[in-house]
Formats: sequence, structure tokens, C-alpha cells
Amino acid sequence: MMELRHIQYFVATAEAGTVSGAALRLHLTQPGLSRQLRQLERDLGVPLFDRSAGRLELSATGRSLLPQARDLLQRADALRLAASFHAAGRLERLTIGAPTVTLTDVVAPFIATLAPDDPTTDVLGADGLSPAQTLRLGADLAVGTVAAAAPFHEIPLAVLPVWAYVPAGHPWSGRRAVPLSELLGEPLILLPPTFTARQALDATRDDIPYRSVIEAANGTVAQALAAAGRGIAIASDDPRFGLVPLAVDLGGRHLSIRLRAVWDSRHPAAPTLDRFAARLGRFIRDRYDAPAT
Repeated sequence: MMELRHIQYFVATAEAGTVSGAALRLHLTQPGLSRQLRQLERDLGVPLFDRSAGRLELSATGRSLLPQARDLLQRADALRLAASFHAAGRLERLTIGAPTVTLTDVVAPFIATLAPDDPTTDVLGADGLSPAQTLRLGADLAVGTVAAAAPFHEIPLAVLPVWAYVPAGHPWSGRRAVPLSELLGEPLILLPPTFTARQALDATRDDIPYRSVIEAANGTVAQALAAAGRGIAIASDDPRFGLVPLAVDLGGRHLSIRLRAVWDSRHPAAPTLDRFAARLGRFIRDRYDAPAT
């Protein structure tokens, strides 16, 4: 009999593009996930993937069935949430999905302020995922920078700066901002392309090449490398290692990311999520003295 978790594995693999990427996201081993996908294909009686030359690609049948699989997962999740909500009369548990740096610097400090009668709040790492993908993985509320369309609802949370971090002894350390054109001529320490700070910088440089780049796994490592004198770290993380944050001047505005909260308007506790997202937005704006839009 077809199992719902196998449908989840199918969708996650299709969205990740590789079994290894999906296994990492699902916290499974790659061989284990491959066995589960083959079991689903046996249960359905059709091949969902084409396997050739070591590559895994959706088959024509898999592409055709993918929208229905996504719909099935959404309906199953809605049923689970509705049952839990009606059984308790309130939302007892809430999961916030967001990129790692947002979870560390924003969401975790917000959770520390919650009252005893607030929902028990957990988090879900969502680096490189859209809000829709984050919600499908089990989050009730997704925090990110990508806009969402119906049936999802969203509110703006805050506009946060992307900083250029330099050591205290750097020639720029006395400045408050550095023009983008000047910054691009220096050795930079950048995050992977799935990180919002990197995406914001890539989107504004108009194909001007970087002089030289070191790619760091996350913002903490990027700042550590900057403290060691390896270059200028571009990150939205809170400052560490005594570094000095400089705004990146784009000519009348500064490099930034626009955080938004997204949830499914059909969620049985949608009004609760709306209020919770508004509270999160106020917390972020107060913490960073940041505008909403």
C-alpha cells in the first residue's frame, strides 16, 4: 500500500534535483532514500524517475504526477493541522521555517520572549527553499525574502541591511558605508549562492566581475575569515570577532534584504499565524531599529 511518507520523499527529491540533496533535507541516508523511491514506484506501478549514467531525472510520468503529489501532501497536512487544532481548541505547537542565519539571529531570540501560553515553537532550516517549499516540509510559518502567491498569505517583517565586515584596523573601519563599485574591487568573502545576502549582492552588481572571492560555508565562518585578514565578509549576520559593519552604498539606498512571513491562508489557525507573524515583525524591527518596508 502506498505510504504518505513516500510521496513526501518523491516531492522532496523532485524539488532538490538530486537524491543526495533530498536525503540531506530529509535527514535520511542516500541509499535509504533511493530504496524508498523505488518502493513507491513499485506501489504505483510506474517509473517516476529516469536513471541513466548515474543521474536521476523525473520521467514524463513523474512530471505529470508531481502536481497531484504536492496537492496530496498539502491536503494531508491540512487534515493533520485541523485535527490538532480542533482537538486542543488552539494551536499548541508552531514551526517556523527560515534560513539558518535568520533562525540564529532573529527567530531564536524571538522564541526566548514567548509567554507560557504561547504555542510551543520549533524551527525548520530552509536554506535555499521558497516559502511554499518550506511550508510543504512541515513549517506553519515561513520566513524568507521570496514573495508568495495565493493561496499563501504574507506580511512584511523588516528590511535588514547586508553588511560589509572589516577588521577594526582596516583602512575603511572609520567609515559608515562603502560604494558598491569600490567594494567589488576588493577581495571578498561570500556565502553560497543559496544565502539571501549573497543573492542580494549578486542581483545588484550588474555583471561587474568580482576581483577575487573566497566562499565560506556560513556567515560566522565568513566573519572569522575577515577577522583573519582574508578579505571583506558580506553577510547579514550579527557582528562577531570585533568586526566593523559597513553599509553597502548602492547610490541612494543601501544593500538590504526584505524579510517577509508567509503562511497558508487555508491553515486552520490562520488568524493565530497572522498575529504571531505580526509579533515577530515588531520584535525584529525593535531589535534592529529597522523599517517594515
